[in-house]
Amino acid sequence: MPTLRIVQIDAFSETAFGGNPAAVMPLDTWLDDATLQALAEENNLSETAFYLPAAGDAEADYELRWFTPTAEVAMCGHATLASGHLLLGEHPEIDRVRFRTRKAGVLEVRRAGDGYELDLPITPVEGVERPDLLDALGTPDAEVFLSVADSAEDTAIILLDDEDAVKAAAPDFKALADIHLMAIVTARGSETDIVSRVFVPAWGIDEDPVTGSAHAALTPFWADRLGRDSFTALQASARRGLLGCRLAGNRAILSGRCATVIEGEFFF
Repeated sequence: MPTLRIVQIDAFSETAFGGNPAAVMPLDTWLDDATLQALAEENNLSETAFYLPAAGDAEADYELRWFTPTAEVAMCGHATLASGHLLLGEHPEIDRVRFRTRKAGVLEVRRAGDGYELDLPITPVEGVERPDLLDALGTPDAEVFLSVADSAEDTAIILLDDEDAVKAAAPDFKALADIHLMAIVTARGSETDIVSRVFVPAWGIDEDPVTGSAHAALTPFWADRLGRDSFTALQASARRGLLGCRLAGNRAILSGRCATVIEGEFFF
């Protein structure tokens, strides 16, 4: 019976039960896509990350892919951070790890104080009219900003009036599942500079607890509105997650910590 190592890590959290849980499964060679998807479905977390050494690649140390319970995604921040946490924890002699991805380029996780920095490509957005999206979210008077062509993920930022509106958001998940977008509701925050929540039922996740790829869009969006390149962010899901966000050219640098909560073997 084949076995694989599996490590569950709470990303963007200092302790268990916070942030966003990711399953990380190191491989020696790629399994077929159907098996990878079945493993992610069995794990039933927002993301399962699979990585293996990037042989002969001068720009990357590992190849990396991510699957939700229903689909492979183009970019996942929290599971990348979790993968970096696992590798850097096992290799104290190195300070960074670089991942080659299929649609998001090379992503890097590096040590930063008692946590990490995650380096992602930004997702630029532009204002659009999307009444179908606003109806599904129950926010008819909000502004919508949609990711531009060639972005890693199909993303919508929905700008609300205040933090209370973000926390009170109650989407129609059945209607939202027919809209193939990562929907991010956001506003200025109280305990942090900004606050957000993220909904992706089209990819099998009604509400994602803490989303690195969402902050790849929020970082340039809010840097422009705040008038500065660095700010703090709260993703106000039930599990909550705190992030530092910094705009560096066409990259979003996200800071956070991780907690390893489960280690074991997967039999299949």
